Amino acid sequence: MTRTDALRMIWRRAAAAGIATELGRHSFRATGITVYLKNGGLLEHARQMAAHESARTTKLYDRRSDEITLDEVEKIML
Repeated sequence: MTRTDALRMIWRRAAAAGIATELGRHSFRATGITVYLKNGGLLEHARQMAAHESARTTKLYDRRSDEITLDEVEKIML
């Protein structure tokens, strides 16, 4: 199976699951790095696993700051 075949399979399964977000290899990389860091992993180890030269590059894949908590939403006063 080629990489293209695997990606097409993922796209079909995502569509069947109702996931409208476009997925690619960087989606999986970002998810893996984010979950690893959420579970107490170290940025330097994530950098090594991702084979990045710089931890700054690895930090670009860290999506922990993208999450908005309910506490933050409740601060909105209309």
